[in-house]
Amino acid sequence: MKLLDRLERRFGRYAVPNLTLLLIVGQVVVYFAQLMLPRGGDVFLKFALFPELVLEGQVWRLVTFLFIPPAAGAFPIFVIFFWLIYYMMGTALETTWGDFRYGVFLAIGYLASIAAAFLVEAFTPGGGAVVGDYLYGSVFLAFARLYPDFEIMLFFVLPVKVKWFARLTWLLYAYQLLFSQTWVERLLIVAAVLNFLLFFGGEIWRDAKQGHKRMRRQSKQLKTKGPTKLAHECRVCGLTSDMAPKTSFRYCSQCEGQQCYCPDHIRDHEHVTSEQ
Repeated sequence: MKLLDRLERRFGRYAVPNLTLLLIVGQVVVYFAQLMLPRGGDVFLKFALFPELVLEGQVWRLVTFLFIPPAAGAFPIFVIFFWLIYYMMGTALETTWGDFRYGVFLAIGYLASIAAAFLVEAFTPGGGAVVGDYLYGSVFLAFARLYPDFEIMLFFVLPVKVKWFARLTWLLYAYQLLFSQTWVERLLIVAAVLNFLLFFGGEIWRDAKQGHKRMRRQSKQLKTKGPTKLAHECRVCGLTSDMAPKTSFRYCSQCEGQQCYCPDHIRDHEHVTSEQ
């Protein structure tokens, strides 16, 4: 992050404030424009990133694909729910990192998504459209990394910590990487994860090394420990809790010190005195 610190000192004044709100406002406009169009019109198709159409001169698609809301084809309530969640998470990152770092985070994912789309187009022409779903997914993963114990009300009833949703997202990405039918989807996942790894990769690596050292230290301590002392042993007959795990051993209150006895000798034994 030293490079990012230097960049922020030099270019921080050019950071775009309230970037999350600007993206959401753009998505709201595009979404309602789609709803008001007569049948046969499709704003989403006109705004999606098709590399072959960009090469033909439709350069606006390099920006407008960001304004297509994820789950755009779902019921309006789900789209509104996404906007609320994204606003909360995006503004939290803006507050934690500042406008400049948050902008850099989104810019890396944005440029990587465009590069992935054109890379696929170079090898498989007509590879498919690109929207901003995976880019916003990286915002969610970053939020979950910084605030793992934040709770989301699942179905507005069940509180679930966001770290569990993040782990489910990682599993879904892994599944799509392995079994997706298109290379554009695979590369978009890599592009979305790239900015996350650049921001958190060093921290994750340090945590993994510290966890490995801690496990080695605990393993070494277990190996160097001496034999474990028996928990209970009858003073009279020598019966132990290892020999009879279900036996209820008792300690005599009239004996001096901690004197243990089995059920057969707890009432029939010679009491230990201080002189003994």
